[in-house]
Amino acid sequence: MSLLVVGVSHRSAPVSVLERASLATDTQIKLLQDSLAAEPATEAAVLATCNRIELYADVDKFHAGVAELSTLLAQHSGVGLEELTPYLYVHYEDRAVHHLFSVACGLDSMVVGEGQILGQIKDALALGQELHTAGRLLNDLFQQALRVGKRAHSETGIDRAGQSLVTFGLEQLAAGTAVDAWAKKKSAVVIGAGSMSSLAAATLARVGVDEIVIANRTAARADRLVQILTEPGSTGVLARAVDMNALADELPRADVVVSCTGATGLVLSAAAVEAALQGRTSQLALLDLAMPRDIDAAVHRLGGVRFVDIESLAEASADAPMAADVDQVRTIVSDEVAAFGAAQRAAHITPTVVALRAMAADVVSSEVARLEGRLPGLDDKQRAEITRTVRRVVDKLLHAPTVRVKQLAGEPGGAGYADALRELFDLDPQTVAAVSRADLNDTDGVGRGRV
Repeated sequence: MSLLVVGVSHRSAPVSVLERASLATDTQIKLLQDSLAAEPATEAAVLATCNRIELYADVDKFHAGVAELSTLLAQHSGVGLEELTPYLYVHYEDRAVHHLFSVACGLDSMVVGEGQILGQIKDALALGQELHTAGRLLNDLFQQALRVGKRAHSETGIDRAGQSLVTFGLEQLAAGTAVDAWAKKKSAVVIGAGSMSSLAAATLARVGVDEIVIANRTAARADRLVQILTEPGSTGVLARAVDMNALADELPRADVVVSCTGATGLVLSAAAVEAALQGRTSQLALLDLAMPRDIDAAVHRLGGVRFVDIESLAEASADAPMAADVDQVRTIVSDEVAAFGAAQRAAHITPTVVALRAMAADVVSSEVARLEGRLPGLDDKQRAEITRTVRRVVDKLLHAPTVRVKQLAGEPGGAGYADALRELFDLDPQTVAAVSRADLNDTDGVGRGRV
C-alpha cells in the first residue's frame, strides 16, 4: 500500500483561497482522469466539499506523487501552484488512512461531529467507481471509512460535540437566542435545491419557521423538495417553489435567507439585498453556506442585515467546546487504522501464498504422472489413494508456514515476508502478478456492490 493524499481545507487555507479552489463535478471527473493518465498514480479518488478538496491516490513514488498530485490540483482548481502550495497538506500511508477516518467521523469538520461528510465520502467513492479510477485499495479504504464513521456516530456521543453546518449557522444568526424561539413565525427563502439546500430546508422546518420558499433554476428539483417538506406526516410547514428569476420579489417578504448553490458566481448581490431592505423594519438574516460564496460579502455593511458565511462560521467554530466523546472517537479511529493496515499487509501476501500452493499442486501432479509411468500396473483406486496421500503430505507441510506468514505479514514491517517467500521457493513473479490481477478484478467487482 502506497496511499497518498494531497489536499487543502478550512484548517489549512483561508476562505478566499478555498472558494476559488472549488471543483465542479465535471472538473472532478477531469481531475481523476488526468491523475490516472499521469504517473505515478494507479488509482485516484477526489473528496470535494464546501470546505475541502482532497485528492487520494495509490502511488509507487512518494516525492513524484506529491509533485504530480499538487500540480494537478492547482491546474484543475484554477489556483496557481505557487499560491496554492503553502496551504496544501500531505499524508502518506497510515497517516493518510488516519486522516480519512478522522474526516469520516467528523473530527476534521468545521463543526465537529457533523454527519453530512459521510454522504460526501460515499459520493466520492461512487464517482471513482463509475470512472473506474478507484481500484482495490481506494475501494477498501473509502468503504472502511464509511463504516468507521457510522461506528463513531452509533457508539459515541460525537453528535453532541457539534451540529450540522446548517444548525450551527442558524445558531449564529440567532445570536444567543434559542433557535426554535428565534425561528418562530419567520418566513424563509432557501436558494438552491441540492443536498445542502435540502438539509437547510428540513432544518428550518424542524426549528419551526412558518413558510419556506425554494428558489432554484431547475423547477423539477425545487418542486420535489417542496413535496418532501409538505408530505403527510412531515412538519406541516407551508412551502412553495419559485423560479430563480422571482428571487427579487421574495426577498422583501423574507426574514431569513439560506443559500447553498453550485454556482461559480454570486447569486445574491449587495444591491439586490439593499433593494429588499427598503421600507422594512425587521432585520434580514442571511446565511451563505456555499463555496464559492453565493452572497456578496459587501452585505455585511448594510444596516438591518445579519450576515453569516463560511468564513465567520470557521471563526466561531474555532472556539467551540469539544465534547468528551471526541477522545472516544479518536480511540476508535486509531484502532481502525491499525486494523486496516494489518488487513492490507496481510492481503499483500495472499497472491504469493496462492502462487506457492499452485506451484505445489503442479509438483504433485507432475510426480503422480511420473509414478504412473514407472508403475503402469496401478489400478484407478490405488492411483487415487496415492494422489490423495501425496496431496495431504504437501498440504500439511505448507499449512503451518503459510498461516504463520500471513500473521507475520499483518504486523508492522511485515511487507517483506512476501518477497522472502518468493525468493525461498523461487516463485515466478509473473505467476504472482497474475494472481494479483485476478484478485483485483474480483475485489473491484464485489466492491462496487457493497456501498
